[in-house]
Formats: sequence, structure tokens, C-alpha cells
Amino acid sequence: MNSGSAAQKAPSYVEPSEPVATQDNDAVSARQRLTVLIVVPTLHAGAAEMGAVDLVRILTDAGHRAIVMSRGGRLEAQIVEAGGEYVYADVASKNPIIIARNIAVISRIVRQRHCDIIHAHGRAPAWSAFIASKLTHKPFVTSWYKGFREQNALKHLYNSVMARGDKIIAASDQLAELIAERHRVPSSKINVVPASIDFDLFNPANVSVERIDAMRRIMGVTPSDKVILVVGRMLRRKGHHVAVRAARRLKDMGMKDFVFAFVGEDEGHSRYTGDLWDEVLANNLAGVVRLIGPVDDLPASYAVASVVVSAAVQQEGLQRAILEGQAMERPVIASDLGAGPDAVLAPPSVSEERMTGLRFSAGDDAALAAGLVRLFAMSPAQHYAIGLRGRHWVMEHFNRAAISDLTLRLYSGLVQPKNTRP
Repeated sequence: MNSGSAAQKAPSYVEPSEPVATQDNDAVSARQRLTVLIVVPTLHAGAAEMGAVDLVRILTDAGHRAIVMSRGGRLEAQIVEAGGEYVYADVASKNPIIIARNIAVISRIVRQRHCDIIHAHGRAPAWSAFIASKLTHKPFVTSWYKGFREQNALKHLYNSVMARGDKIIAASDQLAELIAERHRVPSSKINVVPASIDFDLFNPANVSVERIDAMRRIMGVTPSDKVILVVGRMLRRKGHHVAVRAARRLKDMGMKDFVFAFVGEDEGHSRYTGDLWDEVLANNLAGVVRLIGPVDDLPASYAVASVVVSAAVQQEGLQRAILEGQAMERPVIASDLGAGPDAVLAPPSVSEERMTGLRFSAGDDAALAAGLVRLFAMSPAQHYAIGLRGRHWVMEHFNRAAISDLTLRLYSGLVQPKNTRP
């Protein structure tokens, strides 16, 4: 993380790249065995859901107990495989009657399972969890993975539950600044805890040629195609439409052999995907834009890519795709709302000899197209060097041991020691 960022002058923050003292971490883990109730709307493949899975691994690896309450999804099996317990509840609902019912369900689980902390990953479940925490007198923690839109006072009130935690976890410095500014949260309550990356899973050396070939078949591309990978749910705030317009610009320039591959779930809650495909067809881009949907082998999709793009038009905090892409030794291009300087080393903040990717102004499809042209004009040796720097950067700053240490220390500071019998 950038040591001079404004977020470090306001929210509480510990530099994750500092060496982790194993004995200290063991002391934090052994001080008290915790039971944490993690409440997350669904278990699909979004940042909050992956954050919940990571949290389960952190807790169970340290000998603690993790209970995940959710409406469920594709990641249920990963929760169980990581050692967590899964409890179904429709905590994604915004219906006041269901929220009231969830308050009772959460309170009962907390009392029956002797939970020490309630940790909410999302606004709808956070309202139930917040009130349940008051009824059960348990610490309440929230995790922010993005900046929520605030069109009016009612939306601000709805979002405010995420700022009511005894501790608030922000995924990035930029997001921490936004929380402090919008909700006037004391700096002592905000902790910047970035996402952690599984460097064995996201390691190009561990992705076989067979897996790469299989992914190329799924994407409908050849080894000679320049694959521009966009990973994330099909939501307007992710900026897929900006990428489509950049594709049009590249085609107008006469560029050939490039493909934009959109990998991510479409939950069907809006017309965005349909509108996006209408724009693709209207601009005769069906040959260079592929809506792949979710894939089971995400590392292989990065291995196929020439560059990884985040075109977010809303504050995203810290996108996993940008970190995973760099871990897979791929150059990245991110909008200034998709990733900050703490995630991507980009000119002019650093010299080209240190860059791991590029950044551009959110919504500026011309700037995105220009960045892609710039990267594609580089030699294979330059691409290789950028990729190596990217993997080194994320391994140093987003490793699981450091993130685990930060998380366990935060939990430990919230919980009063339990009385033990002699």
C-alpha cells in the first residue's frame, strides 16, 4: 500500500507488506477460540462472497469456528470445504417482514452457537445483523467491498448500516476515505484489510497446456488472438459498456485479432446484459466481444488473456480480478474507480520500469482503447517483465498470512476474554 495515502492518515491501517510475526499471530489465535457468524446475502462469485470464503479459511486455519448464513449459491461447497458451517436464510431480501424474521433467526443462532462476533458482508443482511447484535450484546463488524450509490437521502440511510459496525473493514484506502467522508466515521473504527490471493491457485506455472486449450475452446479464441479479459458480474457499475465502446474504437482503428471476453455471472436482475448485447450488435462487434458467463477454471481464463481489464464506473474498492490477473503475470488496465495506486503500479505514479499496468479515467473508452494499444505495441519481453513485477507486487502486499494476521487482531480487540474454569 502507498505509505503516503490519505487513507492512512485517517482510518486505522496496518501495512500488510510488513513481515508477519508467526509467534504473535499464534498468540492472537490461541488467546481465545472464537465463533464468528458471517452473514452474506448470497454465495455466488462476487467480492463479498469470496471475502466470506476467505474469512472462513482464515478462521478455521487458526482454530476458530466460522458459521456462514446466506441465501446460498455456487460457493456453498467451498464454505464447507474450508471448514465452515453453512446455514440457509434469505438474508438477501429487502422485505421488512423477512428482515424482521432474520433478526430473530440470527439472534437465535448467536445464542445457541455461542457466537462471539457477527460479521456482515452486505447491506440487506447487515440490517438484520446489526439489530441482532444489539439484542444479543455481541460485537458487530461490517466489510465494504465497493462504494454504494447514494442517489437520495433514503439510499444514504439504507447504506448507513454498513457504517454502524463496532469495526468497519474497507478493502482499500480509497474505500476507507469514502466511508469516512460520507458517514463521518471516526478513524479508529475503520481498518483497511485488502483481499488475499491464493498464490498457488493463481500461478501461471500451475496451469497446464490442456487447461489453457480447454479455456480457449470455451472462449472461441485461438493462440494468436489478443484476449482482453474482463472478469466480474454483468452489472452496469462494472463498466462492460465502456469496454464495448473501446472495442469499437479498436476496430475502427483497423486492429485485428483481438477479442474482449466477459467472464462473470448474470443474475438477471436488470436489462443490462440485454442492452449491452444490443450495443454489440448495433456496432457489428459480435466477432470481437464474447459473453462467456461464469467459468469453473478462472486461473485458466487469466492464462489465456493478454491483458486483464477493469472498466468500473462506480467506486469498487479493490477488485480481486486486478490482483488475480497480476498474480497470473498478466498486465492490467483499470479505471481509477476500479483500482487505486495501492493495487496497480502505473505511470505517471511510477516509472515504466516499475509499472504493473495502466490506469485510466472511469468511463473514458478512448483512454481505455489507447491503453490497450500502448500495451499491445510493447514487445513480448516488456510484457513478460510487467507480468513478473505484477506477481511480485501482489505476493508482497496481498498474501494470506498478512491478511489473516490483520483480521485476527481486529477480532481479538473486539472480544472480551471468556472466563475459564481452573
